[in-house]
Amino acid sequence: MSDDKRTLSRVPSGRRARIHRAWAWACALPLLLLSACGDSAPPPTPITPTTLAPATLTPHPVTGADWTMYHANPARTGFIAGTPDPRSLTRLWQSPLDGAVYAQPLVVRGHVLVATEHDTLYALDARTGQVQWRTSIGQPVPLSSLPCGNIDPPGITGTPVYDPRTNLVFAVAEISGSGHVLVGLDPNTGQVKVRRSVDPPGADPTVLQQRGALALAGDRVYIAYGGLFGDCGNYHGTVVASRTDGTGALLTYQVPTQREAGIWAPPGPVIDAQGSLYVSVGNGAATGGDWDHSDSILRLSPTLQLQDGFAPSSWPQENAADADLGSMGPVLLPGGLVYADGKGGQGYLLRADHLGGVGGQIQTLQVCRAYGGAAVSGHSLFIPCTNGLRQLTLASAASTPSLSLGWRAPAQVTGSPIVGGQTVYSLDPSGMLYALDAATGVVRATLPVGATSRFATPTLSQRTLFIGTLAGVVAATIGS
Repeated sequence: MSDDKRTLSRVPSGRRARIHRAWAWACALPLLLLSACGDSAPPPTPITPTTLAPATLTPHPVTGADWTMYHANPARTGFIAGTPDPRSLTRLWQSPLDGAVYAQPLVVRGHVLVATEHDTLYALDARTGQVQWRTSIGQPVPLSSLPCGNIDPPGITGTPVYDPRTNLVFAVAEISGSGHVLVGLDPNTGQVKVRRSVDPPGADPTVLQQRGALALAGDRVYIAYGGLFGDCGNYHGTVVASRTDGTGALLTYQVPTQREAGIWAPPGPVIDAQGSLYVSVGNGAATGGDWDHSDSILRLSPTLQLQDGFAPSSWPQENAADADLGSMGPVLLPGGLVYADGKGGQGYLLRADHLGGVGGQIQTLQVCRAYGGAAVSGHSLFIPCTNGLRQLTLASAASTPSLSLGWRAPAQVTGSPIVGGQTVYSLDPSGMLYALDAATGVVRATLPVGATSRFATPTLSQRTLFIGTLAGVVAATIGS
């Protein structure tokens, strides 16, 4: 389940009541109404596809100043080496936009590329914040028209990805009457070069949410789907792959559960050096019997075939209590290891080449309830815990690798972290940006940036940080 109660709290109480009544009505009689939630929605308006001609492919190299995807790379480490450690943080500029920014901003050749919940993509000048172009993808869906949810309106929520091979930035927009649409835009002009529908076959788009960041490998864009806050309707966790030129059939993997098992963690699919995808899966309908691949970490092939999986032995109880692994993305570690954490408070160390099935972890560690995306620098992990960012250390020299608990940040610092040099950057719920010493957790500097979504995470380009807020983007300079 996608869980952002601070956003829901901003919805007027009358509307919240209507949302919860709709949720209760839709799910109170599951045998009767699940098919109604999934089958009675009117078909979406067909999208006229736009595809990229092969002759237009002109690869563009990526520089050290670019930040082209969620947490900077396919493994989602969120680490940039060699950046200075701050003595201070200073606001450089603030740019109000037409909607809330849930997606992490990207940086490509001096353009700060930003997606809003109003279904708009912007390019801002990295030095000044001035709008260079803006492109509207469509009309966003009003929350009042959905059976549940907590983003109003849900537009572009998942972080886009830039593809240097096609020189396009890809984003998925939820469009009123049309479902979920993948677009590929020229980052210099905002012109739409690729456009196609990417709703999973047979799915009801009104009960799907595309919150996870888009991933890129080769000539494919990967798109993960979960459900709306409230888990209404007959949805299934799904990953879809589209060719970057917009042609061909979609590839699809659907979690084999009766319903739910959303793939919604903000990092989206995490990709290793061999091109395999790792995804965190939320709670499913099963609370006994055979494992249905919910409450899990799954590894998928580049063509979205299931290769392997892990679930805690307590997966039936976690499903029943909504205490699953779906709230934080998998963390790839040195030595072919994976760390998993989620709503239950337990962390699990796994082997990437043999995730272990049910109960097959190397180590179980009582860490925290974690939501969002982690960061990795060498053998240090930085986990977005609900009781304060937590540092863990991987010891891999021994015959059996293990994790140990390190420092904890102040309790209010709960945002998804990134690391620049020897500094960890994270946000608190009030919209305060923190710079923490990566070795000790000591606060180096702070800066108020304004209200953000629960899952906001900074972007780092050389000496500048960019933060998406509920009103636009704030840029901050690192002072040394």
